[in-house]
Amino acid sequence: MIKAAAYCRVSTDKEDQANSFEAQRSYFQEYIADNPNWELYEIYADEGISGTSTKKRAQFSRMISDAHQGKFQLILTKEVSRFSRNIVDTLSYTRELKRIGVAVEFVTDHINTMDGDGELRLSIMATMAQDESRKTSSRVVWGQTRQMEKGVVFGRSMLGYDVRAGKLIVEPEGAEIVRLIFQKYAVEQVGTCEIARFLTEEGYRTYRGCSKWKSSAVIKILKNEKYVGDLVQKKTYTPDYLTHEKKTNKGQVPLIRIENHHRPIISREIWDLAQARMARNNKRGDGDTGHSNRYVFSGKIKCAQCGSSFVGRMRKRKDGTKVRRWSCGTAVTEGAEGCDVGRLVRDDDAMEMLKTAVRSLPMDTESIIHNVSNLALEAIQSGESGAADVPERLRFELDRLQQKKEAVMDHYFSGDISKADMFSMKRRYEAQETALQERMKTAEQRLQEGRSTLQLKEAIQGEVTALLKGEMESTVLSKQLVDRLTVFKDKHMELRLMDLPQIFRFV
Repeated sequence: MIKAAAYCRVSTDKEDQANSFEAQRSYFQEYIADNPNWELYEIYADEGISGTSTKKRAQFSRMISDAHQGKFQLILTKEVSRFSRNIVDTLSYTRELKRIGVAVEFVTDHINTMDGDGELRLSIMATMAQDESRKTSSRVVWGQTRQMEKGVVFGRSMLGYDVRAGKLIVEPEGAEIVRLIFQKYAVEQVGTCEIARFLTEEGYRTYRGCSKWKSSAVIKILKNEKYVGDLVQKKTYTPDYLTHEKKTNKGQVPLIRIENHHRPIISREIWDLAQARMARNNKRGDGDTGHSNRYVFSGKIKCAQCGSSFVGRMRKRKDGTKVRRWSCGTAVTEGAEGCDVGRLVRDDDAMEMLKTAVRSLPMDTESIIHNVSNLALEAIQSGESGAADVPERLRFELDRLQQKKEAVMDHYFSGDISKADMFSMKRRYEAQETALQERMKTAEQRLQEGRSTLQLKEAIQGEVTALLKGEMESTVLSKQLVDRLTVFKDKHMELRLMDLPQIFRFV
């Protein structure tokens, strides 16, 4: 009695009954039952997977493994294209099976690999099946390209947009998160690491099901042109229809670009600001590392040995006070196998180096104090002259917030969002409304208080003088001054200031 197995590749199309698993199961059961010398061992079936490669066909691989274990002596399959559309796979597997005494019979093609001319006939049929796959792949690519040119969206939904019937539909809650990310990065100049930390701590919905927000996810959102209303497709392509492996398109095939394709989530101005900032970071060699600019030296302390940025960590001293220390990012993440520059830099020591460098610069202190103070006074007075408008801007924001709350209800009653999402967004808007009302109250009080020009000028001059003497620290000013602090393995460090040729060496 010969034990026979059957293999079928099943279509996922429910209407394709001719290729359904039940249809093929019945066919093979009856076919084997009609032969008194055969006994059915098992029917193996892979569902909805391309026949051009056997790598992802789990049941096919299990069948080959069972064949090597001698569990059956014959494999039945309906036709060559069901077994494989790849001629190399077809011939290599049938030869392998023949070597261990397992025959493969292609029923409708009337081919048995144990026959004398079996391999020749199989080669012809496999070649035809593979060429049919090539033609099918070409037709599919051509059709998708024409659809893309018409503006049909291929791909899955993303934060802020749902893809429905080839169209991008704004998803309100996700869109608010996207606007917040661009606002913080482009306008408030917050780093991507800090944005990710803020989103996680505030409990915002994560990106594509991650446990928490990451800098890389924020960067992907900032780079996605869909949020400004543009559409770019064919960012990846499939060079080989047999392997189906996707690769990043670096000019191998033309991109399909359509501007103002759909409703944008952010304005063109905010988009341009974000892209300009990322371009500046790349010119400084920071790339898309996503270092937060929360601290003066974030992303600016570099390792001379491996080129990585130093990472800041808070440490507690024995007296209970805390100090921020910077160490090479490669050493931190890779442990003993990472960079061995072995130098820790304390934040207060780095600030002292900066002060020392600034004090050593030749400058006309009195002239700087006079000019900077006048510029600061003009800026403040310009702002105060329009200070009466501040409450008005806040009222405008409150009005917009009210419109958003009403829009949430509209989306809920239209069935676009669930009841839980509606309550979640409503609570968030109410919290923002409370915060805006507090800000408006403070702004109105500030208007009533006022300050004399003389008192203001004296205060500004005092602050500028203290800054120049190193008696006072300004995070904003320090960030603008520092270009890079490079740490060497022999423990010395070199500080560069923005737009200055001097190198300040510290041991």
